Amino acid sequence: MSASTRTLTPARTSRDACRVTAEGAAWLASAETYPRSALSHWRARPTAPAVLPCGSAFDVVSVPAVFGRRMLDRLWEEGPGSGPVAAHRGRTLLFAAPGTAPRLPSLLEWEEWGRAVPSVLCHDTGDAITVPPLTTAADTTAEDTTAEDAAPENARLDSRWLVAPDTRHPWLPGPEVMLWACVRAARSVASSTVRISIFPGADQDAKVYDVSRRR
Repeated sequence: MSASTRTLTPARTSRDACRVTAEGAAWLASAETYPRSALSHWRARPTAPAVLPCGSAFDVVSVPAVFGRRMLDRLWEEGPGSGPVAAHRGRTLLFAAPGTAPRLPSLLEWEEWGRAVPSVLCHDTGDAITVPPLTTAADTTAEDTTAEDAAPENARLDSRWLVAPDTRHPWLPGPEVMLWACVRAARSVASSTVRISIFPGADQDAKVYDVSRRR
């Protein structure tokens, strides 16, 4: 994908890259029937996760966590980057362009490496997904956070942004880009000669993708 088809976003710090901006929150809310009500609710409870419908503002491709990280590595190291990405209860949720979810499974069926791609779940119209909070309890000051609003530590770890929404009109990959990332990730698994522990290291969640590199 050429540089002319993407708009470079301002460089963000490692910490900011995992935070939802006001523009990003507005984009997420646009998936709702009543966006203003959704935004008001999030402002009142910024550390609470939300359930959003798919199919209008975005589709979501959900894959196992480790495989999803491999997809992200391929997208950022060799491809065009990614749209927003979240981790939720052992799955990686990749936000994609509307229309991606119904097409990707058929593309994988025709791809020779398709069978090597584990447990892909595609969500579009009629589906809903849980997205991480706009912010974490650690990012909220004591004055702004009540005991009821503060998310438990284990909930924060189970649901978090890997690449947070940061613009009102984010670039979202389509089915062909998702297929490319799935195939590249599957090939990297097949060709890997390094044994990976089933227990991820303590720094597994520290990796942040440089959104300023988007093409």
